[in-house]
Amino acid sequence: MFWDKKIETLSGKDLEALQSKRLKKTINQALKIPFYKKQFERAKIKGLKIKTTADITKIPFTKKQDLREGYPFGFLAVPLKDVVRIHTTSGTTGKPTVVGYTKNDLAAWAGLIARNMRMVGVKEGDVFQNMVNYGMFTGGLGFHYGAELLGVTVVPSATGNTKRQIEMIHDFGVTVIHCTPSYAMHLSEVAEETKADLGSLRIGMFGAEPWSEAMRKALESRLGVTAFDSYGLSELFGPGVAFECPERDGLHIWHDSYLVEIIDPLTGEQLSDGERGELVVTPLVKEAMPLLRYRTGDVTMKFEDGCLCRRGQKIGRITGRSDDMLVIRGINVFPSQIEHVLLKIPEVGNQFMVYVDRVNHLDEMTVEAEINRDYFSGELADLARIQKKVVKELRDALELRTTVKLVEPGSLPRFEGKAKRVIDRRGDAI
Repeated sequence: MFWDKKIETLSGKDLEALQSKRLKKTINQALKIPFYKKQFERAKIKGLKIKTTADITKIPFTKKQDLREGYPFGFLAVPLKDVVRIHTTSGTTGKPTVVGYTKNDLAAWAGLIARNMRMVGVKEGDVFQNMVNYGMFTGGLGFHYGAELLGVTVVPSATGNTKRQIEMIHDFGVTVIHCTPSYAMHLSEVAEETKADLGSLRIGMFGAEPWSEAMRKALESRLGVTAFDSYGLSELFGPGVAFECPERDGLHIWHDSYLVEIIDPLTGEQLSDGERGELVVTPLVKEAMPLLRYRTGDVTMKFEDGCLCRRGQKIGRITGRSDDMLVIRGINVFPSQIEHVLLKIPEVGNQFMVYVDRVNHLDEMTVEAEINRDYFSGELADLARIQKKVVKELRDALELRTTVKLVEPGSLPRFEGKAKRVIDRRGDAI
């Protein structure tokens, strides 16, 4: 069950036919929304002119700001009485984005989650602990219903109370977990401090924020799991848009449900396979809130077709967001790059913060990192040596001079949700 060989391995003309058919249906649904009617009028195009997936470039992009300006229900293509659930984004940078779901939407979403979980080896008999927010955030209920559809035992533990989370893993014999990678790292720290037994775990599914291969190795070593990357956005249902298969070389984005483009974030031009740029997605099976060419802001690339698991289109792991990218003295830096460097240095712990300031009209980046408890002697000579090492590793990787401050273990903030590791204070400068 949930291994649909025909759909998941579809390619060539058969895939183009399915995508084109669903794209036309999605356009017709989207044209019920005033925003898209105006978009098509301004672009002087008619829905009937979009005959193949290649024609999609005729359609203007949809941006997150467009969705915010449609608050609350301006992007619904169905009457509110047909919407059976509402989720929203956090709205930390403005009005939240409101996402509506019909019964069919929820069924399609649960099916995609079940497909992802089955792909990585989750099966009946597994006990699944879902350690993400169950409120308006889509990660909680999204994974919950997909796991139930798959037939596993679900522990809806949500976030918080880490010691209790660890206790449940042990007492309930939990085999599969889902949370943010930063919270998984915190969980592993507490488990080590309390000498807890997490031997029942075998699979970890982590998403909602970019994370590096170095963090994957650390999580696998600390938690005893095989770690898989999960990708999704609330605007595209939520989690379940793309997922790693057991090969763990890129994420399969379900080509029967999503049409994918990679664009240059500055020019909007499509990029070729293997070129890194901004991910643009057109969902093909949404009823309540169809979107056309939605700019996700996430930076990745499309792989050439082909995977040992035989499934279809893959994208690279998300390295950051085009709008979260830091430009420091003309150099592009993603927080995941900093994380990757720090996790390779044994003397440094798992937690860090990045501060960006403008000093005398020049950008300055400061990285605060915790010392690993095993290397924390308190001796100034030891701190100076480690600090010098970290500065060199960051300079070599980023080609950028960075100020490094080493702090005591346990002194930096921990995050149960998405980690907020970057504080850019340049806007405060005159």
